[in-house]
Amino acid sequence: MQRCYFCSAVWNWQPDTQKGHDFMNQNLMDFDIGADKLREECGVFGMYDFDGNDVAQAIYYGLFALQHRGQESCGIAVSDTEGPKGKVLSYKDMGLVTEVFNNRILDSLQGQMGIAHVRYSTAGGSVLENSQPLVMRYVKGTLAVAHNGNLTNALEIRSQLEQTGAIFQTTIDSEAICYVIARERLKCHSVEEAVARTMRVIKGAYSLLVMSPRKLIAARDPHGFRPLCMGKYNDSVVFASESAALDACGAKFIRDIEPGEIVVVDNKEIRSIKPDFGEEKKQSLCVFEYIYFARSDSFIDGISVYEARKQAGRILAREFPVEADMVVGVPESGIDAAIGYSEESGIPYEKAIVKNSYIGRTFIKPSQKERMKSVRIKLNPIADKIKGKRVVIIDDSIVRGTTVDRIVTMLREAGAKEVHMRISSPPFMWSCYYGTDIPSRGELIACNHTVEEIRQLSGADSLGYLPADSLREMLHNAPIGFCDACFSGNYPAETTKKTFKGKERGGMNFDKKC
Repeated sequence: MQRCYFCSAVWNWQPDTQKGHDFMNQNLMDFDIGADKLREECGVFGMYDFDGNDVAQAIYYGLFALQHRGQESCGIAVSDTEGPKGKVLSYKDMGLVTEVFNNRILDSLQGQMGIAHVRYSTAGGSVLENSQPLVMRYVKGTLAVAHNGNLTNALEIRSQLEQTGAIFQTTIDSEAICYVIARERLKCHSVEEAVARTMRVIKGAYSLLVMSPRKLIAARDPHGFRPLCMGKYNDSVVFASESAALDACGAKFIRDIEPGEIVVVDNKEIRSIKPDFGEEKKQSLCVFEYIYFARSDSFIDGISVYEARKQAGRILAREFPVEADMVVGVPESGIDAAIGYSEESGIPYEKAIVKNSYIGRTFIKPSQKERMKSVRIKLNPIADKIKGKRVVIIDDSIVRGTTVDRIVTMLREAGAKEVHMRISSPPFMWSCYYGTDIPSRGELIACNHTVEEIRQLSGADSLGYLPADSLREMLHNAPIGFCDACFSGNYPAETTKKTFKGKERGGMNFDKKC
């Protein structure tokens, strides 16, 4: 039994003696050092070509640029706005964008309007039927939806719909959004009005792309949890989760979609709608977009992701100075912060760890019986750079803590004299219910151990986290609101006990905060 140092919650926390490994020293299961990383939520991309050109090829390039946001499945749905009403062509499958699509498939997807999606399952299983975009046919024609985020009232909505006869084909909350839009469309005069009505019903995080027979609609939840931006390519309008995806297809960034805004593209017109939600919602963009999720070359809500990460490194250098010979970033997410730490501290930055970026979904992992103690498939040190050196190693986060010791051990085996760990995020103390796969609190190492205990378990000579009160400074004091619930426990959007279903497994008292 262990008691959280920050609250009264108690967990059963025991080493797994049958498999011959303990919490911080797994022999096999976490041989891939990236195993303790949080997974990106999802990514969406959409395009409407006013000149009538097919968009599938351009969408493919945009989707490829969003691959980091989801590697389980992907899909594209297109429609010809001049063709038969309700005809939508779509293709989706499990795997990476380059594995799923080829020229033959893309050529078959003929349409001047389309939406696309890359997925990592934060809600619902990793199976083909849960891949997106979802395409549904109803009395008003065809509705296609691509969704990034999680609803906090999805279970309630789903139960209500089932009680009225709805039959669900998937286990994802995105299908509930489709149902609500379709039903609301029967009560109003346009699909955009139906989307606005739906936004008053659903709660939580969502960046949506909705494709009706003649319109492409983009919508962002009133809190703005998930990013969504708009661009222009020749005579085409483009929407994407990140600005880097606009760059990939040659589009010029126009602006971010505002929290609570609906943008409608129809018949060479672009219209903005801002529904009345009854009360003003506080902007709450997921701050982890800047720390880890987004690509470094993206701008989100006017802030450079690269500069935010460098600033985090500068703050770490000021808060946790140390005498050392080099600063090293864990590829890829720790590199930008490492550069910032180096610039602020004057300690030289070195590339001393190499990452293998070519591990696909079919990679064969070593079996348990092989008892391999060290399989450096993903990361490997440059030993002659490290030997005899005092190393400051920068990483973006420690979640479960199952692999942090492996990085330290790897550096020491390469000959490092000292290893000082710096983390460019605060300690994870709370689960996320808005589309990030932060595990239950019982699995978060920072909720079970002090910083000093984590340092001892990792084997590092020192350990420092980005202070939670420095997040605003990391964003260069920009006037935007952000969600830091995973660090603070302050959830900006409504949650219920049903929200926690399947997330919390330790009998937590949901009414009590650390």
